[in-house]
Amino acid sequence: MRWYWNRIGQRCYPDATSILLLCDCGGSNAAHQYLFKYDLRELVNEMGIEIRVAHYPSDCSKYNPIERRFFPHVGRACQGLLFDTLETVVRLMRNASTTTGLKTTVNVIRRVYETGRQVAAEFKASLPILFDDLLPQWNYRAAPH
Repeated sequence: MRWYWNRIGQRCYPDATSILLLCDCGGSNAAHQYLFKYDLRELVNEMGIEIRVAHYPSDCSKYNPIERRFFPHVGRACQGLLFDTLETVVRLMRNASTTTGLKTTVNVIRRVYETGRQVAAEFKASLPILFDDLLPQWNYRAAPH
């Protein structure tokens, strides 16, 4: 998100006052993960713009417009080819496009992610995240302070 906002988002949406982030409910960005909310809070403070998060319920990622409208074209571009190197995968994904104007942006984040990270009890106790009235377990926002 940081890379996208700094390289593309700010230029394309200079008057934006918030960002909507659609997430599935699994893995490290799951709705119940404190670490995701902690990192979200850090990102919001760094970027200076509110981020609203809407999680899809478990097993409902099929309703995610990215999965339905984007991934089939990436799959078609990679169909039947051997992923022998990271560069091959990046090249294939960058070549995914449609006649109606879909183009891809591919960025490989080359860093080692720390495992075993924990969120401090103080963060969990104060949880500076604003939960929505409707489906608060899946919908919330983080505003810069």
